[in-house]
Amino acid sequence: MLERCPELRLAHDLVREFAAMLDARDATLLPDWLGRLTNSGLAPLASIATALRADHHAVAQGIATCYNSGVNEGRITDVKLQKRIIGGRAGVPLLRHRVVLMAHLRRRF
Repeated sequence: MLERCPELRLAHDLVREFAAMLDARDATLLPDWLGRLTNSGLAPLASIATALRADHHAVAQGIATCYNSGVNEGRITDVKLQKRIIGGRAGVPLLRHRVVLMAHLRRRF
């Protein structure tokens, strides 16, 4: 598919470059990468570049350091998901039980 669709190839290459930045924890390449994202000719990618530029310092810090809030964000997402699933039909004890169970399953797999 990458050979037949140049837009997909471009998006693939840009995503791989970003992954390489994350692996190397090297945020010095971020401004050039954002420029290529903006000039890619793909509106969704240019929109992402605009959003990342708005919070450039936080993005650079997130790339360069090993500290992140991913686990906390995951737990918050779990709680919100369970609240939507339960839809006000159950109380706090059932919500707590389901969130604890989901946290246990995340650790296992």
